[in-house]
Amino acid sequence: MSVDLLLGDVRSLKQKRSVLRPMLAELARRYAVSVAEVGEQELYRRARVGVALVTGDASHARQILDQVERSIADRPEMELLSARRWLRSDDD
Repeated sequence: MSVDLLLGDVRSLKQKRSVLRPMLAELARRYAVSVAEVGEQELYRRARVGVALVTGDASHARQILDQVERSIADRPEMELLSARRWLRSDDD
C-alpha cells in the first residue's frame, strides 16, 4: 500500500522526520508490517509512505491494511490524502 500524507506544522526536514519516525515505528510494531518513507523526501510537508506485509490469506491482508490506514487517518498531525493498494499472489 502507498499512502500520501500532508503533514501539519512542519518547517524543516528535521521536523518532518520527528513526525514520521515515531509513526513508522508504531505501525511496524503494532501491525507487524514493513513500513518506510518511499517518496516526497525533499518536501517538508508531504510524505509518501509504503506499507508491505506477507500473508497467506488475502482477506487477512485487507484487514491489516484497513487497520493501518485507519491508524494513519486518525493522527491529528497529518492528513491522509490518498491510499493505494496492490495485492500480489504467487501467480503474478
